[in-house]
This record gives sequence, structure tokens and C-alpha cells, in this order.
Amino acid sequence: MSDLTRKKMRAARMSVATATTLAATKLVVGVLTGSMAVISSAIDSLLDIVMSSVNFFAIRSAEKPADECHPFGHGKYETVATLIQAFVITLSGAGIIFESVRRLIQGSTLQRLEGGIVVLIISTAASYAISRYLSRIARETDSSALEADSLHFSMDIYTNLALALGLVLVQFVQVTWLDPALSIAVGLYILFEAMRLVRHGMRDVLDAELPPGIREDVRDMIEAHRKDLVDYRNLRTRRAGSQKFMDLEMIVCRHLSVEEAHDIADTLEEQIKSNIIGADITIHIEPCRKTDCPGQANCANEKTRLS
Repeated sequence: MSDLTRKKMRAARMSVATATTLAATKLVVGVLTGSMAVISSAIDSLLDIVMSSVNFFAIRSAEKPADECHPFGHGKYETVATLIQAFVITLSGAGIIFESVRRLIQGSTLQRLEGGIVVLIISTAASYAISRYLSRIARETDSSALEADSLHFSMDIYTNLALALGLVLVQFVQVTWLDPALSIAVGLYILFEAMRLVRHGMRDVLDAELPPGIREDVRDMIEAHRKDLVDYRNLRTRRAGSQKFMDLEMIVCRHLSVEEAHDIADTLEEQIKSNIIGADITIHIEPCRKTDCPGQANCANEKTRLS
């Protein structure tokens, strides 16, 4: 198991443990206080457990090597995990909105709100810590599943703060409708973030190009080898979880030997893999077919090789 895989697995376990602790605490306090704000936050944390668990198994499966049935590897397990998260987040947001509207219409009784305020503040601090940790590991490993998990914990920071503020106002101003009203706002925000995850996951499913920055880095590395090749064309990229697939046609002097041409391609491949996390590149070698080529004696590449 590589160091990057160990980092991802450790981060996924930490995410499950944090979500479980927060969900249990908020659920108990929510029931005791009768606050829909705390209960909605507890539901969100319960779903965090599901999603973090899905991430854990998805990351473990995505790291399996390619086999006969999956020659391109298992990277899209992470993409599937991202889409599952989006679906579950959508359900949680819709459920929170439904229950909050019901309580807004029928009214609700709140009690011992101090406990709810305290647990939401503690949850905010815990969500901030785990979100920053997951975000850092997601950048280091370029994991879409951990990125989605980090995003959801980041949402918890703002939603918990908003809900805690609402409970403070309810406690001191006695405006009980603020509790379900703020929960509705939280539900809408959750739905918005779910749509962002869907767009992110669908880019991988539909084999969209890698971000412009990565493609530009690849072009820069190719251009750095201009002295060894005549030209390149048909650079194509796509993503599957943490894996980034690329292929291109590299045009070399037709007087080079097969071994020399492959050495150039191998050098370029290794450079790209060492600079871009998860890169899997295939280079097709094509001979230069210029009709005005002066021949072997005047070929710049051949002169360099013979000198």
C-alpha cells in the first residue's frame, strides 16, 4: 500500500469516527431540548457517518490495481462515492425542510436550549478541524471522495454557527419560530451544495477534460522536450477518482531507432507522473512524414544523436 493510499484511508477512518461522535451527541441533546435546529444538525451528522463509510470503502476499492475486467483501474469508485454523497445530502436537506415547515406551521415547544447551544458550538469546532484535515489530505492525494467529504464538513461549520445563533436568539428573545426558520435555511443550503457535488461527479462520469491548469502543465512539460521531438497532437485527458488519464501522439524524427523514440517517450511519461498526482499517460509514437525532409544527413535529431 502506497503512502498516499495510507493517508487517504487514515483520513476516511478519522471522518467516520468524528461523524459518529458528533451525531450521537447532537441526537441526544436534540431530543432532550426538542430543538429542530439541533435535531436537523444531528440528522446531518448521521448522514455524515453513511457518507464517510461509503468514502472509506470507495477509497479502498479505488486503490485496487487494474485487472482483466477493469484495465483502467478502479478509480471511478471514488466518483460513485461522490454521487452517492450528493444523493444522500439531497434527501437530508429535503427531510429537514419538510419537518421544519411542519413545525413552523404547527408550532413546537423548546426547553433547556443551553445544552443545544453548547453542543452546536462544540460541533462547529470539531467540523472545522476535520474539514481542514480532510481538505489537506484531499489536496495531497487529489481524492475527489475526500474533497466531497471535506466540503460537507465545511458546510457543517456555517450551518452549526447559524443554528447556534438562532438558539441564542430564541433563548433571549423568545421567538420560537426562528428555530424551524433557520433549519429551513440550512436545508436549502444543503440542497445547493448537493447540486455542486452532482456537477463535480458527473464531470468524471462523462469523461470531461481535466482542469485547464493541469492540461497546461502537461503542455509545458511536452514543450520542454522540443529538442527531442518534432511535434505532438491529440492530447486527451480525463479523470477517474484520483486517477488522471492522458494520451497523446508524439511525432519524432523518422530516422530515430525504435529504442531511441521509446526512450524519449518514457522520459516524458516519468516526468509527467512525478509532477502530477495519479497521472496515467499513454504516448503513441508517430514518425515525422514531412515531404520536404532533407534526409538523415541533415536531420537535427540525428545530428544530435551522432554527436
